[in-house]
Amino acid sequence: ETDDQPAKKRVKIDVPAQEHPHHAGGAKALELAAGDHEKKYAGNIVRKRTEVEEQVIAKEADAELIVESLPKDDSVPKVDLYLPQSLKDVVFVGHLVTDLDSIGGGIGAAALYGGVPASASKVNSETQFVLDYWGVETPRPIEDVLKENPDAKVCLVDHQQTSQMNPAINVENIVGVIDHHALQSKTIVTDKPIYIDIRPWGSMSTIIAHTFLTHNRRPSKSVSGMLLCAILSDTLNLLGPTTTEWDRLMVAVLAEIAEVDDIQLLASQQFKAKSKELATMSAPALVNGDQKTFSFDASGFQGDIGFAVVETTDDDAILSRVDQLLPEMVACKKEKNLQCIFLAVVNIVKLHSNLLLCGPTEHALASKAFGGNVTMDGALMDLGGRVSRKKDYIPTITSVIKNGWKKPRDLGRGLSMVDVTQLGKLEVDPNDPHGNVTRVGSVLDSPDMKGKRTCEAAEKESEEKKDDDVEDEPITI
Repeated sequence: ETDDQPAKKRVKIDVPAQEHPHHAGGAKALELAAGDHEKKYAGNIVRKRTEVEEQVIAKEADAELIVESLPKDDSVPKVDLYLPQSLKDVVFVGHLVTDLDSIGGGIGAAALYGGVPASASKVNSETQFVLDYWGVETPRPIEDVLKENPDAKVCLVDHQQTSQMNPAINVENIVGVIDHHALQSKTIVTDKPIYIDIRPWGSMSTIIAHTFLTHNRRPSKSVSGMLLCAILSDTLNLLGPTTTEWDRLMVAVLAEIAEVDDIQLLASQQFKAKSKELATMSAPALVNGDQKTFSFDASGFQGDIGFAVVETTDDDAILSRVDQLLPEMVACKKEKNLQCIFLAVVNIVKLHSNLLLCGPTEHALASKAFGGNVTMDGALMDLGGRVSRKKDYIPTITSVIKNGWKKPRDLGRGLSMVDVTQLGKLEVDPNDPHGNVTRVGSVLDSPDMKGKRTCEAAEKESEEKKDDDVEDEPITI
């Protein structure tokens, strides 16, 4: 057994089908089986089983053994394993721009340790779909919870950086962290020891599910469903590069407890719900919606880099709005005083991504880090199968910067030459039924700026400036 892989133990068991009809989420795949790894539909249409179907079927025996060993309900048995009392009655809350792993993991942690889940910000459409699907109440905003009890103890889930923490939280009241991300800049600093559980797995909810099992606790059907969907979301249906064997095993176990017959259908429904919201989101919402900031202090580069990700099943719909997204990226860069800002559009079905480049600095750094083919006059880079910010994007950029990358001299400035006072302001669009926030009064939207929106235009401007400088120099004979 290793940190990355559970011990493999093959056990053959004969269990009557009627007693275990769910097959760890693979019942529908088995019912429609055509050959060893295919599904057959009406009209003799055959498709390959998806990765999540293959995994839950492969781990069916292990999952059933684990579930059979658990109590028949979610009561709390007496256990000898360490269960931190410091987490009892605390508030479990995820990061800003909250996602399904933050909400599902928080709900699971509250059920496990005996506390209250809270949301750091408004839940997205995928999370709301999953909450409704499993009949779980949406956690209250952390601001409301702390208003009632300002001294409430808090456990951070799915993050540990102050830049991602809701400002209503007092660091002095943090008593725990449960996370699966790297310890980077702006990690919280505490005066006293606190409970820490950070594991290099694909989802924070996998950690909660595993802790339930190691303490011989059976999560309720609804909690199991929330944890299951959160793992599927964070691991891109077990296809993402951060997926581990622990994630695959917990998906099989949770699908068994939650009585999921067709896990592929459930996964498709929740991802469809996620993409549905993106079509109605404004440019500021897309750029800021899932953006994280990373700080660097290397020999050749110092400052913050913002990296936003949009995951969708219809990347063409997002990429068709490049003319709206590029100016908003520049505005965000100026307002947050970032040295660089990137936006990756990830197709979660094809597992393919493209990177939006809003200026020459972004173009130079991305070319060094990724070297993908660039189109749209230098505004779009093909990243191929790189789909994870945690594993593919940030580690690569970090490596390049640590190895001495410097911003090339004589780069044109593109749109970033404008002053922050010229960027207008964000307002709620009164004509938008979704209440989207849009930017109004920005000089970036003026016709005079449209020709400067691409990296190639900035480079051309820079070259022309060089030529002008040469012509103005006196000639010595």
